[in-house]
Amino acid sequence: MLYVLISLAIITLVLIANGWVRFGKKAEGTDRQALRASSRFKKGKFRNQLPLKNYTLRSIRDGFFASAHRKPNETPPFVSNDGKVYLSPPASGLRVTWLGHSTMLLEIDGATVLLDPVWGERASPFSWMGPRRWYESPLSLEDLPQVDAVLVSHDHYDHLNHETIVALKDRVPVFVVPLGVGSHLRYWGVPRDKIVEVDWWQEVQVADVNVVATPARHASGRHLMDLDSTLWAGFAVLGSRHRVYYSGDTGLFPGFKEIGERLGPFDLAMIETGAYNRNWPDWHLGPEQAVIANDWVKGKQLLPIHWGLFDLSFHSWTEPVERVLAASAYYNLSVATPRPGEVFEPGVTTFEKWWPDVPWQEAAEHHVSSSLLTDLTDGELALIRGEVSLGP
Repeated sequence: MLYVLISLAIITLVLIANGWVRFGKKAEGTDRQALRASSRFKKGKFRNQLPLKNYTLRSIRDGFFASAHRKPNETPPFVSNDGKVYLSPPASGLRVTWLGHSTMLLEIDGATVLLDPVWGERASPFSWMGPRRWYESPLSLEDLPQVDAVLVSHDHYDHLNHETIVALKDRVPVFVVPLGVGSHLRYWGVPRDKIVEVDWWQEVQVADVNVVATPARHASGRHLMDLDSTLWAGFAVLGSRHRVYYSGDTGLFPGFKEIGERLGPFDLAMIETGAYNRNWPDWHLGPEQAVIANDWVKGKQLLPIHWGLFDLSFHSWTEPVERVLAASAYYNLSVATPRPGEVFEPGVTTFEKWWPDVPWQEAAEHHVSSSLLTDLTDGELALIRGEVSLGP
């Protein structure tokens, strides 16, 4: 027993040492005072408008029946991007590069914004364990064009990557992050005067666009001792001609309607669609609810994100995009499906299917329905449950 305890202690120390810097740092002193000023910060934690439900035992059970296609058998096709395309501005004034999962390069009305940049190998604090990316970034950091701002939605490892922030800290003039996340960045060497921390609905001017932090229904934390100590958010980027919305990670909640009413309509809505499960229904939207969220925020075209790079749930790796395309028929919605690394202009570029045909579950087999929602229409409920005919 003594040997076992010593071994466990050594393993624990190794893990802590390996991940220590990547864990980040909680806000202290005057930085923490800024968190207390937020109406969302109560009893030392940030709170959602609607709480999150979890069914842990059911989730463990579902893990035994996970899809055999959670990861691709071969490296998914992506477009190697050498950055030369960015030497010329987009003809329409709006151009997007999806780099896999939730990392996107947004060019909008003269400004260039990088969202949730993750170039690291793993979505984990550890260099040797945790979800590993399926392909290298289609655009290297060396080929990244001049960026006016980095936007970070929250501090989970698949959205906030230590190595990437360190690589960008001297190249990017502004980092816009939710309350509390700035402490991680300062700990990693980002100068204080480059960091703007925002609460929901606060607005920041970046180059020629305005960035508005929007509400989301999610959580935060990089280890067991800092859960929900930082805020989570989405972003609306508003230019002189175009408007773009990024959901961040979120479950479905009425705030989407307020976002659409106050800031929409949007030329493009970049909404998370993957890493869902019926047993954590409020953490992530799932495909059908992503389509509903797009309708609520008044998105003209939907870019499904938060899929195609990491294995973070039990479903087939192509299931998010397949189900989004099926559900989009309900609204006759335009869906952008670029290859990772492909540059496209919303409303202009046409797309072809690039992912393989592998088995996936329809909504009727495994639907995700966020809790505590009371104002869904019959049609929306039927869409979520897979009870509507969506055509061939």
